[in-house]
Amino acid sequence: MKSCANCLLPETHETITFEESACNICTNSKKKKKTVDWKDRKSQLDNIISEYKKQNNSYDCIIPFSGGKDSSWNAYYLKKNYNLKPLLVRFDHGFLRKNLNENVKKLCKKLGLDIVSFKPDWKTTQKLMLKSLIDKGDFCWHCHTGIYTYPIRVALEKKIPLIIWGEGSGEYEDYYHIDDLKSINERYINRVVNLGINAEDMFLRFNGEIKRQDLLPYTYPTKREMKDFEIKSICLGDYIQWDIKKHVEILKKEIGWRGDVVENVPPEYDYEKIECYMQGVRDYIKYIKRGYSRATHLVSLDLRNGRINKEKAKEIIKLYEGKRPATLDIFLDYIGLSEEQFNTVVSSHIVKPNIHNFESKTNSKKNPDHDTYDTSGKMDKKYAQSKFKEWFLE
Repeated sequence: MKSCANCLLPETHETITFEESACNICTNSKKKKKTVDWKDRKSQLDNIISEYKKQNNSYDCIIPFSGGKDSSWNAYYLKKNYNLKPLLVRFDHGFLRKNLNENVKKLCKKLGLDIVSFKPDWKTTQKLMLKSLIDKGDFCWHCHTGIYTYPIRVALEKKIPLIIWGEGSGEYEDYYHIDDLKSINERYINRVVNLGINAEDMFLRFNGEIKRQDLLPYTYPTKREMKDFEIKSICLGDYIQWDIKKHVEILKKEIGWRGDVVENVPPEYDYEKIECYMQGVRDYIKYIKRGYSRATHLVSLDLRNGRINKEKAKEIIKLYEGKRPATLDIFLDYIGLSEEQFNTVVSSHIVKPNIHNFESKTNSKKNPDHDTYDTSGKMDKKYAQSKFKEWFLE
């Protein structure tokens, strides 16, 4: 496969195009560093926060919050620099890890923050995972969608008109121009987040088996619901320079925030995707489909920022890419498929020109906390097999 000469991202990466010496992601990253007036952006942020603080709402803003590196920095930065009273809103996708929850406790106690958490019912979650895996080759529709739509629904319910998200996606994809100040709205969610399936689409795909009520947490508010209440929804990363390595150093020092071991993630990136114990499965699926996964993604960022050389980057990719995660066995129980069926489904979503060879499979090490993961939520095999036949084979 063709790959970027500068950052090593392959041609199967979403939104990538190639130029003479680099890809469009690298070019945009350079432009962003050179052309964005960060003083002006910070001034704009100051004005936005000042405007909404004056409204004396029950909370100054909502911070969508997982407890991972970006949302933790978001909460820390806004509290320390603006003394905001935010409401942290967490969508619990069902796979949160113990260390993550400890980090959340430390952050909230240290900074004095209020948090609400929502966990959708497991039976519906299982069905959504199986359906989105078969239809899109990605079982995370409930998470992708819920972490965006649920905080917006809370903002509407509690009449909190400002939502501040963390980093924008400009370092990873090229959906928006570098000069764009993104608004996290229905258009953004449909374009970037939800695999092209909104809640109504998902309802129709189940042909009445799932109620609209079950999908309410994933449903963007209607125009009628939003008629008399306008929400401003921005990304902090559009207004300040984002350097996650520096941010994590500060969080570790000031909060006692701790990194973690994640399947097939190099230990020097111990801050990456620590919130989900199914992350290894998701990265494995990406490797099957696109021929690269988390390690390539991480070294591409460091190559763009001059933190690593290509020789070291290629060594990391070779060591950590493509290994079968130990958590795959738990996941297969969750959705009721055999590994052979899983491989068949994911293979149907391979992005050309990638070709995956299942015969060359090697296994990853278990995470240290592997034995603490919930293994009780097994899907009924008869149901899963009937849906595999209906949704995939027929």
